[in-house]
Amino acid sequence: MNPIPARKVGPTDVCVTEFGCGTAPLGDLFTVLSETAAQETLQTAWDCGIRYYDTAPFYGHTKSEHRLGYFLRQQNREEFVISTKVGRVFEPAHDLGGFNPAFWSAPLPFQLHFDYSYDGIMRSWEDSLQRLGLNSVDMLLIHDLDFWFNQNEQRVNFWLSQLYTSGWRALDELRSNGLIGAVGAGINETGMIPRFLDIVDVDFFLVALPYTLLDQEVLDSEFPLCQDRGVGVVVGAPFASGILATGPVEGAKYSYAPATPEIIEKTRRIQTICERHGVSLRAAALQFPLTHPIVAAIIPGALEPGHVRSNVKEYQQSIPDDLWAELKTEQLIREDAPTSR
Repeated sequence: MNPIPARKVGPTDVCVTEFGCGTAPLGDLFTVLSETAAQETLQTAWDCGIRYYDTAPFYGHTKSEHRLGYFLRQQNREEFVISTKVGRVFEPAHDLGGFNPAFWSAPLPFQLHFDYSYDGIMRSWEDSLQRLGLNSVDMLLIHDLDFWFNQNEQRVNFWLSQLYTSGWRALDELRSNGLIGAVGAGINETGMIPRFLDIVDVDFFLVALPYTLLDQEVLDSEFPLCQDRGVGVVVGAPFASGILATGPVEGAKYSYAPATPEIIEKTRRIQTICERHGVSLRAAALQFPLTHPIVAAIIPGALEPGHVRSNVKEYQQSIPDDLWAELKTEQLIREDAPTSR
């Protein structure tokens, strides 16, 4: 396989391989992984040249950090970049009878509470270092401070206020003292990028969903705003949580829920055009976000070594300009979407 190029993250000196590894699946997202399978998947990613790894305490209620840390502790610290997240603090769950976290099939028995205060962010950072077994992480992200998890304006405003008045000081101190190289914010939906940029000086956003082959709404104003301010982007779910990897099959997931008939039909049309040009749907899905100049990396997850190998192969597949042109002509992607790498 060809070497994976590196790109700078926003205005920082942090460089990441443009194809990274998202580790939510290592937290047993929907599917239980054995420890052996998790480590083999990480080893395959390393062998394929991937050197950027993203995790979070939330993934498997700390399980992903434990698994990733075990692997990375055996590598040369100078050779990889790692990001994790703050905003949730974990404590032992004493009532296991009522312990039933969403998303995670076999989470560790730790219960979360949100905390975007100075002390909460410092504790989250330190706890992550201990779980990882590393003395540093390269990037920290403010995790899930949006409507996806907080449901209503009142809760979002409460946590944003706590971040602004207290928690941001912790992140700014860590960055100013060289203990982290970049500060980001993870988002799941449109509308949050301007709100963050109004109150805090982030270096990049980890965009989980709103920029894929199926959705480019962030091109209206949010990506241009980032571009004007020199803020970078990492795309976290290039497969739109499933359907752009599986194709328009029964039970396909979009935005972590069953895909609607409209999304299935749109995906089918995109796949037909891809096949006409001799390109897989997966290849187009992986490469499309990387054509935007502010995107530093994509970080698809994987459940097994074969997924990693096939994803890297698809990422390196040649895609003709005519494919992108036809998708625009058929109004399946936006006319103003960048498509040249």
